[in-house]
Amino acid sequence: MSLECYIGPEANLLSPTAESCHRLLVPHPILTNHQMANLKGINYRGWKARVIDITYPFAEGIAGLRTALDRICAEAREAVREGYSLIVLSDRRVSAERVPVSSLLATGTVHHHLVRHEERAKIGLLVESGEAREVHHFCLLIGYGADAVNPYLALYALRHARLEGKLSDDWDDDRIVHAYRSGVAHGMLKVMAKMGISTLQSYKGAQIFEALGLGKEVIELCFAGTPSRIGGVGFDVLAEESLMRHHVGFPENPDSITTDLPNPGLYAYRRRGEQHAWNPHTIGRLQQAARQGDRNAYRDFASLVNRETTRACHLRGLLKFRKGSPVPLSEVEPAAEIVKRFCSGAMSFGSISADSHESLAIAMNRLGGKSNTGEGGERYDRFIPMENGDSRRSAIKQVASGRFGVTSWYLTNADELQIKIAQGAKPGEGGELPGHKVDKVIASTRLSTPGVGLISPPPHHDIYSIEDLAQLIFDLKNA
Repeated sequence: MSLECYIGPEANLLSPTAESCHRLLVPHPILTNHQMANLKGINYRGWKARVIDITYPFAEGIAGLRTALDRICAEAREAVREGYSLIVLSDRRVSAERVPVSSLLATGTVHHHLVRHEERAKIGLLVESGEAREVHHFCLLIGYGADAVNPYLALYALRHARLEGKLSDDWDDDRIVHAYRSGVAHGMLKVMAKMGISTLQSYKGAQIFEALGLGKEVIELCFAGTPSRIGGVGFDVLAEESLMRHHVGFPENPDSITTDLPNPGLYAYRRRGEQHAWNPHTIGRLQQAARQGDRNAYRDFASLVNRETTRACHLRGLLKFRKGSPVPLSEVEPAAEIVKRFCSGAMSFGSISADSHESLAIAMNRLGGKSNTGEGGERYDRFIPMENGDSRRSAIKQVASGRFGVTSWYLTNADELQIKIAQGAKPGEGGELPGHKVDKVIASTRLSTPGVGLISPPPHHDIYSIEDLAQLIFDLKNA
């Protein structure tokens, strides 16, 4: 895998000349502040860069965002016509009087504007942003057309932490920047791997995302072609939120607020922060119910999850049942028959404990439903009924293209065989069992080696054609 990529104007692919090689090789898409400064001032073999300010006057209010995007697009096309080799979208002019446009909005808008006018291949697109700081941010910017990103504020913040003595003395600025870029690189490669993409060139501009909560006008202008199934907000709301964030950074009365950065609780629960489905209230009630067998605690847990947490954290919490004519009870199928069609999710032994895995199987067998082994296999002693008549045998055996404990005896002890073609609940690799968790029991069940890590296969693992899939189905039917 590689994050190395060529950027800059592209020559005619169908008529290659020496100029076709006249491009810039960037070994890492995250640029240091020095590298960005060099590119902004480049003047070599006809290459020059045009810096486009992506801030707008605070006085323009909500209307300023759309006006700024139109201006940025016009300046980008002007740079192409004037022969510039690079565009730098920069928010460094942010101040009490100027509001930054979201770097992702600006990048997506410019990229698609140049694509519509068939000019994107004529110029490189760099982003100089104080907003980008996390792996996800960089993946989005690259995925929507940026050639490279300079997170100048994140790098300044790391340097500031060193100057304040929050890092040991053996950390200097160069080592800090190297560590940060290395961490981002590993994160981006991990994301790309989950999508089955091995080079940044293939990931760049691919926009393999789905928008959540963005309206049609935003999608059409900034992220053309991105699915946005439920619709959502337009530019007015996005502009209003930008102004609110700007006010936090540049308050009217600076003496009235703390200088500490707010903690929105994105990663850990904060009482007044982002809502989390798993929080002290839900976890506490669940633990009480499980440890003490307290039915009332479980009812409290269920109520919290189904009402408050669902409404605060999940799309389904915004839905409600339509009122209609009631169905006569005599026409309703009994619950005892309905549950026979229930199936538990595919959770592999090893990712959850043997007790949990077997309890799910016993519960589903009592109901007459089906539990799913997951791709982690199943110990053979579970095929034998228990003394009290219960069974720990999972009715659905999952097969991941002949991986992890799949034998003829395993297959014949199934009511249903399930082929795992792609990861389900999590994209790409999904489940990963580190080596220190692969003990002798798990390794023997999976026909593997103790201490060796196990990774769920990426999206198109071991099935490269419809013939491969047909052969696997044929083999499983014979088994």
